[in-house]
Amino acid sequence: MATDYYAVLGVPREATAEEIKRAYRKLARELHPDVNPDPVTQDQFKTVTAAYEILSDPAKRQMYDLGGDPRGGQSGAGFPGGFGFGDIMDAFFSNSGGQRGPRSRMRRGQDALIRMEIDLREATFGTVRDITVDTAVCCTTCSGQGNAPGTGRMTCTMCKGRGEVQTVQRSFLGQVMTARACPQCGGFGDVVETPCPECAGDGRVRTRRTLTVKVPAGVDTGTRIQLSGEGEVGPGNGPAGDLYVEIVEKADPIFERQGDDLHCTITVPMTAAALGTDVTLQTLDGNEIIDIKSGTQSGNKRTLKSKGVAHLRASGRGDLHVHIAVATPTKLDSRQRELLEQLARLRDEEQPTGQVSRGEHGLFSRLRDAFR
Repeated sequence: MATDYYAVLGVPREATAEEIKRAYRKLARELHPDVNPDPVTQDQFKTVTAAYEILSDPAKRQMYDLGGDPRGGQSGAGFPGGFGFGDIMDAFFSNSGGQRGPRSRMRRGQDALIRMEIDLREATFGTVRDITVDTAVCCTTCSGQGNAPGTGRMTCTMCKGRGEVQTVQRSFLGQVMTARACPQCGGFGDVVETPCPECAGDGRVRTRRTLTVKVPAGVDTGTRIQLSGEGEVGPGNGPAGDLYVEIVEKADPIFERQGDDLHCTITVPMTAAALGTDVTLQTLDGNEIIDIKSGTQSGNKRTLKSKGVAHLRASGRGDLHVHIAVATPTKLDSRQRELLEQLARLRDEEQPTGQVSRGEHGLFSRLRDAFR
């Protein structure tokens, strides 16, 4: 076959059924039309679904691994009468054309993914939010059965309720009997005579629901909260999938988050840095007095312990790092210039030559700072 379904799901050919299932669920959450409605992504979603339908069925997977076409089409070289290699595999490795029974209309619903924006305070302390989701729920008119109230289902006249039809084809091996899903009933064994007017026979309707989501303290952009059973109800009133709420943290105007630590910058005038002062900083826990000591240099840092973001899976919080920036005046009137010149004379700095040092910006100094 032209399509490598193992590559589509990103699993090795020896992958177990559980590994195939996990890979499919991961890709389905990313490519679901409710998350990515663009046509290209929808085609990818269909390919991924087709790959899972084949590789999750042991008989179809065995046929696929042997080079056959589990979908019933021809693959590789054909044989007289339109009989393909896949038909031989179906005859040899299925139940020899025997009855396998109709398919169940009940299937698990799809998982869903929505995004929720929160601010830094909500990420730090946690919050409870109500969200509105559009999802598929069981049709109350037909109770998920798909047929109109007071009507039933008619046994399929083509397959007589078996859900499959058998055909006999001639090959170089002789006559071979094959069994395929009934094209009239889709393999279900019965046909809905009068579809439900509310859901058009699907057994599900779209509705808008409001859910309450508890956001734990310490979440960050990309964190996903799983709400089990809050996804779409499956066809035939099957069990609902899960709903995943992905967190998107909005940028804060004051604090920059790095992991669970917070960083901010306080800019003080040159005179305040020379003489010393106190600055009031509004943190997430309230006002804090930052002591700017006399002689503070631009780039100095003050660390407030446990004033950062809460650890998501551990106790405690990160730190708040306050960086000091000293602002040098750019415009001076005559009086201000005169006073600064007097100060320069008093400090013997009228003709400063500047101090040149080796500095500590090399690789080893940066590694040392990182370990510190």
